[in-house]
Amino acid sequence: MAAESAHQPAAEHSWHGNLVADTDSPGGAQVLKRSRASLLSRLPRQASRRLGWGLADQAVSSLTNFAVSIYVARSLGAAEFGAFSLAYVTYGFVLNASRGLATDPLLVRYSGAEIPAWRKAVSACTGTALGVGFITGVLAVGVAALLHGTPRMAFLALGITLPGLMLQDSWRFAFFAIGRGSQAFLNDLIWALALAPALLALRVTHHQRVFWFVFVWGASATVAACIGPFQARTIPRITKAREWLHHIQDLGFRYLAENTLISGASQLRIYGIGLILSLAAVGYVQVASMLMGPFLVVFMGISLVVVPEAARVLQNYPRHLRKFCGLVGIVLSLGALAWGVLLLVLLPTGLGYKLIGPLWHPAYVLIVPVTFQVIGSTLSCGATAGLHALGAARRSLRAQMFASVAFVVGGLAGAYVGGTLGTMRGTAAATIFGAVVWWWQLHLGLRESGTAAARYRFFSHKPGGPRHARPAVPGRTESAPAGTGRAEDPGQ
Repeated sequence: MAAESAHQPAAEHSWHGNLVADTDSPGGAQVLKRSRASLLSRLPRQASRRLGWGLADQAVSSLTNFAVSIYVARSLGAAEFGAFSLAYVTYGFVLNASRGLATDPLLVRYSGAEIPAWRKAVSACTGTALGVGFITGVLAVGVAALLHGTPRMAFLALGITLPGLMLQDSWRFAFFAIGRGSQAFLNDLIWALALAPALLALRVTHHQRVFWFVFVWGASATVAACIGPFQARTIPRITKAREWLHHIQDLGFRYLAENTLISGASQLRIYGIGLILSLAAVGYVQVASMLMGPFLVVFMGISLVVVPEAARVLQNYPRHLRKFCGLVGIVLSLGALAWGVLLLVLLPTGLGYKLIGPLWHPAYVLIVPVTFQVIGSTLSCGATAGLHALGAARRSLRAQMFASVAFVVGGLAGAYVGGTLGTMRGTAAATIFGAVVWWWQLHLGLRESGTAAARYRFFSHKPGGPRHARPAVPGRTESAPAGTGRAEDPGQ
């Protein structure tokens, strides 16, 4: 049999569902052509569906957090709300760390994977996120023991609920990796539905204190996190965290550094503006950024799905990855520009005062630079997705380092030279510079990976040696692009 097959002509295969076409058989070329045409016609519909779920999920998440912040601000005094804000900022920092170690590598390695391989990876990934939550939760409780008053209560409640908060977030990205945006939306919706009666119970029982606000917020996320295993049909395994970190060691710790750079740069800029100018200047900057909020919901919603989509493009059409990334950046930038123009037109008509009162006028003069700041971020988004899809963690970390330094230096130098308007102009220039850096790194990453002749999906080393191709992910075959030929379509 082996000798017989060796003399048979090589067959070209088209992987589309379970269909395999032999182009050398009668009618095989026509079947192959129809299969490819069918795939091309389905891709835009599938991508738009996944994008729609990303926007819906981000809308639920952002609106819930916004509503909770408003409700807590109205219920607590300035000191207690400040303690709540400190806990929330700390949560954001831990969240970025957890994503760097757990879900960001999952999006890179397992977007569009076969279901068994995805479940195995998700079990280890969510276990890692849960482990990060436990470790940082213990640290938060330790910090609470050193504090006094309302900050102590806020960090105590945060420490208790951090494991559930990290686990819930990891389910969202796990579902987006496999194209199940509807499941991510459902999980976030469960969090919101569990939170609403909990906040009402605090009001009825007169327990409106910072500890209970943070606790019910985190406990509601834990409820949603406990539903995740039923949705994914797999459970988190903390015992697999070490194996996961070893598996993604070339990505995870670089993504951890990359994400903490983002958080650190934002915090340094805000603290610096407060020291150089005033707390009022910080308020004006925050209000101007808040006015971009509706577009940022769209931006973050698209960001949820753009890395998995870039990975799918790399699997099926590697030559088009650069075009896909450019299209993402251009479309998002045009959206940011349109929203900024809309604000410039509508705010002076009286809408500005109705929305934010007397603060609208000092914030209005910042609309132009804050719009260009967001445009810089949207331009970077496409390049970031491309680098993450390639698994080029070294290059994405390098780009983030340059962009973060420019962000801090531009913002603080602008504040020193030109006040509030100057800091926004400096930040806008820095984000545009950062976008250039991101795109240059993507250009180098594409050149190194050799995507035009790629047979394998991911690359971690320069071409020219046996280490050029990443080892195959368990559950995938080497004879076809990863993530195709699945027995079930989780996007349905």
